[in-house]
Amino acid sequence: MADLIVHGGKPLSGSITPSGNKNAVLPILCASLLSSGPVELSNIPAITDIEKLVAFFRQIGSQIDWNREAKTMRLDHSNLESSFNAGDLPQGMRSSVLLFAPLLYRFKKISLDSNPKGCALGIRELDPHLEILSQLGAKISHNGRLEISITDRFKGAEHWADYMSVTTTETFVMAAALGMGNSTLTNAASEPHVQDLCRFLESMGAKIEGIGTSVLSVTGVDSLSETSAQISSDHHEVATFLALGAITGGEVIVTDSNSKHFALIGRSFAKLGVEIHHDGDIAICPADQTFRIQQPYTTNLLPKIEAAPWPYFPVDLLPLMIALATKADGVMHFWNKVYEGGFSWIPELTKFGAHVVSSDPHRIIVFGKRPMRPASVEPPYIIRAAVALYMMAASIEGNSVVRKADPIRRAHPYFAENLRKLGADIEWDE
Repeated sequence: MADLIVHGGKPLSGSITPSGNKNAVLPILCASLLSSGPVELSNIPAITDIEKLVAFFRQIGSQIDWNREAKTMRLDHSNLESSFNAGDLPQGMRSSVLLFAPLLYRFKKISLDSNPKGCALGIRELDPHLEILSQLGAKISHNGRLEISITDRFKGAEHWADYMSVTTTETFVMAAALGMGNSTLTNAASEPHVQDLCRFLESMGAKIEGIGTSVLSVTGVDSLSETSAQISSDHHEVATFLALGAITGGEVIVTDSNSKHFALIGRSFAKLGVEIHHDGDIAICPADQTFRIQQPYTTNLLPKIEAAPWPYFPVDLLPLMIALATKADGVMHFWNKVYEGGFSWIPELTKFGAHVVSSDPHRIIVFGKRPMRPASVEPPYIIRAAVALYMMAASIEGNSVVRKADPIRRAHPYFAENLRKLGADIEWDE
């Protein structure tokens, strides 16, 4: 794995355009298997997980034309093989579970290992996906290997999920879209990328009600047709560029910022003394922010930022806020309500001199404005933890190393190249 060599202490300033949303494009690519005709997509980010999905599609007989420079892709799954080897499923990516429903639709039976790998955030359950598939008519057995099958088509059903899982909700809408009858999911996830998947399915002819809410109702159709769609910009990457401008003291302007998603994200920046301005779909982080933590009116409580399923503050962005809090004058309480491994990278953060107290696996307290120093750090396999550690390195004068930083490439194509446009002194050591 490659290291990031960082020569920090330089303000990052300039204008930049975010990539297509990783968390939208991956389920949309999986859902393209449901189409009876070609699918054309634009604003495709060149990230490693897409490389893995494309390789898998080609192995099972799909025709893929990917123009990386133009960020376009044409997919035609009309001549798939009669079967596939489960060993060919993409490895090292949680999104492989999103292939279950489309593969069942196309092949009627899949046999696979019961532990798809992902990042280091914690245990990623298969059970919610299998519950959904079972409710919609799939037969499941586990005798050394996981066997899932359907006799003809998925069948309409009602299901109340244990919690708002993004990928489980996406599994539901993909299976129910071509099911027989009506299906309803209560406690559905409503993140922007879930909404993008639903609208993509609608563009192929799916009938979905409740998009953007916690109750999704799907009326199954006989087939889904060819379509074209543009992947929306990644609000996570927008926030990342803005946070990098803030922590280094520069002015960063982000175009195509999807500002409609930023009301709560912007307020969370403001809690740390960082003001973000919007002009239409342009987001601006002004230079030289104050970094003073806002005090709550309830004086006997710590100020806090809580991360949970949308429309809460996005859990993927919590590490960026933690990095910013180390620069702020004051104390901030962070609560990760989703992942038990979400703070496993904090010992690496303290190598820079950050003062952080862990309350339990889900809560930490950051004491800001402590003296910082360059460091060599190694994040766990968590995308935003690696980004947050880079943010720290970029904000501190001197040379730092973020070792084994490849997880960044799973979400941020051309990461170093983009940051150099903003004035960063950064390089990959392959």
